[in-house]
Amino acid sequence: MKRYLLFLFWIIYTGFGIILPVSAAEEEDSIRISLLTCSPGSEIYALFGHTAIRYEDKAKGADWVFNYGMFSFQTPNFVMRFVKGETDYQLGVIPYIYFEEEYDSRGSYVEQQVLNLTPREKMRLFQLLDENYRPENRTYRYNYFYDNCTTRARDKIEESIEGTVIYPESGKELSFRDIVHQYTAGHEWSELGIDLCLGSEADKPIDVRLQMFAPFYLLRAADGAVIRAADGTERPLILEKQKIVDPSVSVHKKDFPITPMQTAIILLAFTVIIGIIELRYQKCFWGVDILLFGAQGIAGCIIAFLFFFSVHPTVGSNYLLILFNPIPLIYLPMMVYRSIKGKKDFYHWVNIVVLTLFIAFWEVIPQKFNLVVLPLALSLLIRSLTHIIGIYRKRHK
Repeated sequence: MKRYLLFLFWIIYTGFGIILPVSAAEEEDSIRISLLTCSPGSEIYALFGHTAIRYEDKAKGADWVFNYGMFSFQTPNFVMRFVKGETDYQLGVIPYIYFEEEYDSRGSYVEQQVLNLTPREKMRLFQLLDENYRPENRTYRYNYFYDNCTTRARDKIEESIEGTVIYPESGKELSFRDIVHQYTAGHEWSELGIDLCLGSEADKPIDVRLQMFAPFYLLRAADGAVIRAADGTERPLILEKQKIVDPSVSVHKKDFPITPMQTAIILLAFTVIIGIIELRYQKCFWGVDILLFGAQGIAGCIIAFLFFFSVHPTVGSNYLLILFNPIPLIYLPMMVYRSIKGKKDFYHWVNIVVLTLFIAFWEVIPQKFNLVVLPLALSLLIRSLTHIIGIYRKRHK
């Protein structure tokens, strides 16, 4: 029944638009517009929380939520478009009751900050949102750091205000990666995946405005913000704040039981043990080369694609391309052939030099690397070193 009502609501919205006129002064006074901030969920796309705008008109019984975070996994070529940075999001509008039910069911709380707007500013904000919801305007090119559901809500609010919004300065120097790590804490696999994709640009300090890509950074900034009018008078941006959704039970999705670091250490130990066995018994387990160097090459293909072709911010300056690149995958058949035949392979000499320099200058490279990368690099280094020592022993028996 709820789905049917929601579908009927969507038909009315799409066909006739939002029919909520706000012209008379008494109607304007009954209007309240709020910034909604939702706590993080367990899915990777919900780890940072969410932001929306709530519009209430008590005189008309209207209560809507404007949500710039609508997208569909069913969009054609969704994964490829997402990797390339060509994901399109939409502004959606639903009754508040459905919004509340959704976040309550997923175990997320919702903070509401009532905006201190004049009747004229409320009307202006509603008109901006209504215009933005038109079919020809509602879709926008999503940008994770610079143009997302949070920054869109902030920008529309600022656009409606007659004056300038002054935010308090951030007390701590932060980067995009610092903020990402705050919200991926406890989700090590998600954090590793994001870290592998982000380049050195993600480690540059950002100002308080750029920090607002994260919903709770906007919430805190709005708490201390003031609206400065042309005549110099000031008023707080937020009238009041309250938690309007407070689930009794939090819903958490369990992460993979083994952490990335544990996995990397196991792989390193496995590589060392296999190397010792090979050197002692003069064996060649070329399947290990396929596993290690094949995985290195596949990871390299992804990072190289992001580096050269994606329009995502901060992925075009990734120094991990030194470690993870497509070359091992391309060279792998020749590497296996030379290993089976017991021939010299200069690739391993080059690999040792590159990996040694990468590890030696780890702290100097202007990019923060996930620590999991270190045992992975050591595994590759040990594998190449094993090959060189093995060939040397065979030739000097």
